[in-house]
Amino acid sequence: MSKLHLVFGGRVRDPQTLEFKDLDTIDIVGLFPDYTSAEEAWRAAAQRTVDDAEMKYVVVHLHRLLEPEIPLATDGKKGG
Repeated sequence: MSKLHLVFGGRVRDPQTLEFKDLDTIDIVGLFPDYTSAEEAWRAAAQRTVDDAEMKYVVVHLHRLLEPEIPLATDGKKGG
């Protein structure tokens, strides 16, 4: 299985949390086959809204949710 990643974002109630105000307005950036491409998409989306503290974009490691029994990388690299 490829290491699927989801990038999405939206307006949050508090910039310190991930509680989104309106799930109907979530911006789904896309699904990506690896962390590197997901991070690039996340960075581009977050940069577009850098002046809006209530906008937050995240990378979700879908492969970790789909196959939780697979151990994480222990080499210290991001994106496992």
